[in-house]
Amino acid sequence: MRLDRFLAETTQLTRSLAKKALHRGEVSVNGVVIKQPASQVEVTDRVEWDGQPLALVGLRYVMLNKPADVECSARRGLYPRAVDLIDLPKAERLQTVGRLDVDTTGLVLLTDDGQWSHRVSSPRKRCAKVYLATLAEPLADEALAAAAQHFAEGMLLEGEDKPTLPAELVMRSSYEAELTLYEGRYHQVKRMFAAIGNHVTMLHRESVGPLSLGNLAVGEWRELSDDEVAMFT
Repeated sequence: MRLDRFLAETTQLTRSLAKKALHRGEVSVNGVVIKQPASQVEVTDRVEWDGQPLALVGLRYVMLNKPADVECSARRGLYPRAVDLIDLPKAERLQTVGRLDVDTTGLVLLTDDGQWSHRVSSPRKRCAKVYLATLAEPLADEALAAAAQHFAEGMLLEGEDKPTLPAELVMRSSYEAELTLYEGRYHQVKRMFAAIGNHVTMLHRESVGPLSLGNLAVGEWRELSDDEVAMFT
């Protein structure tokens, strides 16, 4: 890796500022001051800036209990981003694994490991995602049986040419629906209930695959353990 890129990866310096720091003689590699930005460094090299050792940030895997009015977006917009809630070095490199709408709360995974993200989010992996939807109208008896059948068989949503994957519907009360999906289409939960003539007033994701929020409070986050990361293979 180029030395200027290494500095940008391990500090708050941009590539331009990293080059200036090098030209000022502030950086050493294995005890030798290096001023050439294009110099190559290896994993085993000891790099210091102003006498402070630097190390590359490894791959990170994070679980967040997303509050409402927080965006799962890399770009800054009208609302705070999920990544802004994560207090880790270079947190801006983390990407959400799929997305939740800005008004949807609950479990969001973030990582800078693209392959792991794909394993979790790919419909081919059939990773179960459990949502709790609060409905505008009660759903019971014949209407519930019909809805459960439609969801289980797959639905052709408006504007799409492929039916949804089979989903599982269980009512916790007449207004609270637990829906398990195995994919993540745009506004999918809301669109599925709209297709049967109902409206989702609140939506919360409780789990992704074997991971659930547990006691994680709203707005809090934690890093996943190695065992949890390995659950998605």
